[in-house]
Amino acid sequence: MATTGTARTRGVPPPAPAPPPAPAPGPAAGPPARLRFGYASGSLVTATFTTLPGLLLLPYLTDTLGVGAALAGLVVFVPKAWDALLNPLVGRASDRTRTRWGARRPYVLWGGLAMAAAFALTFAGPLPGTAGAWFTAAGYLLTATAFAFFQVPYVAMPAELATRDEDRMRLVGGRVAVIGVAALVTGAAAPALIDAGGGGLAGHRWAGVFGAVVIALGALWVFAGTSGSGPPVRVRAADSEPGLHRQFAAARANPSFAALLRCAVVQSAATGVLLAGAPYFADHVLRDSAGVGPLVVAFVAPNLLTVPLWSRLRGRRGHALASALFAAGCLLLLAAPVLPDAAVLAVMALAGTGHAGQLLFLYAMLAQCTARSEQRRAGALSGLFTTGEGLGVAAGPFVYGLVLQLSGYVSSGTGRAAEQGATAELGLLAGFAALPALATAAAVVLLRGYDRPPLPTPDPPSYGWHGYAAPRSRRMMGRS
Repeated sequence: MATTGTARTRGVPPPAPAPPPAPAPGPAAGPPARLRFGYASGSLVTATFTTLPGLLLLPYLTDTLGVGAALAGLVVFVPKAWDALLNPLVGRASDRTRTRWGARRPYVLWGGLAMAAAFALTFAGPLPGTAGAWFTAAGYLLTATAFAFFQVPYVAMPAELATRDEDRMRLVGGRVAVIGVAALVTGAAAPALIDAGGGGLAGHRWAGVFGAVVIALGALWVFAGTSGSGPPVRVRAADSEPGLHRQFAAARANPSFAALLRCAVVQSAATGVLLAGAPYFADHVLRDSAGVGPLVVAFVAPNLLTVPLWSRLRGRRGHALASALFAAGCLLLLAAPVLPDAAVLAVMALAGTGHAGQLLFLYAMLAQCTARSEQRRAGALSGLFTTGEGLGVAAGPFVYGLVLQLSGYVSSGTGRAAEQGATAELGLLAGFAALPALATAAAVVLLRGYDRPPLPTPDPPSYGWHGYAAPRSRRMMGRS
């Protein structure tokens, strides 16, 4: 008999009442503050290694040790070329490392502390002239070697410390902000310490000790701040790429990473030129050797103010806009001889605003590439990226040194820059302003392949207990 309401079937219990609707999920909690600050503190190491040698090493060689500009540029470049071979090996080693401290943190600690000691040696200056230049080259080579053992595992950490792109962006954003703080402090304080120490060899020794202290503090802080950040990732040895050939093949099969790597090399060269040229620009264009500190402050300060604004953008479009601001600021520096000092600093701030965005988007895109890789390749890909970035930073001073040499720059062994002819002054200004703008335009073009899907890659070989690849026939047969 039909009834109104809910129909009931004899012998069948009524259905259970539906559970109440679940509350709408709120925004997922991001990385804890301790982890964000701990990871970001590693930028004290990165920024000191990039800023101080990039700012001081080339003029130290040409105007204190009296080395020719081309040879000085070579001294700056060779250790980075060595890192090109070392970084992928470090990345592979950190992928395979298993300790109670995790895979990356032991490298971050011991690599950073060794780097601090070698950095102090780089500017120790026990000998003048060519002998001092060889001592400096050896110290910088040791510093670059230790930096590889710190930087490659450090860059790989965001892919393992967070699982969402938004959280990795927060980690990277903190890293970029601390790069700004560290570059601001070290870039302004080191020239002041050199002057306070009497200039020349004695003043540079104080700058070397100062940089070593900052590096050691950064290494200790990032090691302590990332402790207990989560269980280590357990990966079989077979999951890590077995050799450099396979690492480069994996990079080529990932068009997004390959495009990002090409862009990072060229963009880092632009930054390297700007850092290396700042002391020459202050001496011979602004006619004020103390002006390098305000230039660095104006360039780096936007990192602290604009990173939250840049974080609202994503990927290639954000990088292109940041690159346009950076290139515009560099080109406007060509008018520096007729601009007041305040206007020159404003132009440097414009370039620095663009540079902050470039760093943020490059590192965020790198974290995305390593997190989405098919296998455990975070260390390997980060090693290749660090190699390209380091080569670019070193190629900048090398190219700028060649420009100085070709334009007739006169070196000095007195600790003070010598008077230069009109051609040399034109060359140092054109190199300082035009080269970074041209390199930035090329970097934007090279990033065009970032959004392409990855190519199919063959399965990795199977490994036995001895670590060698088993023949294909054995892998197919299995155990009898």
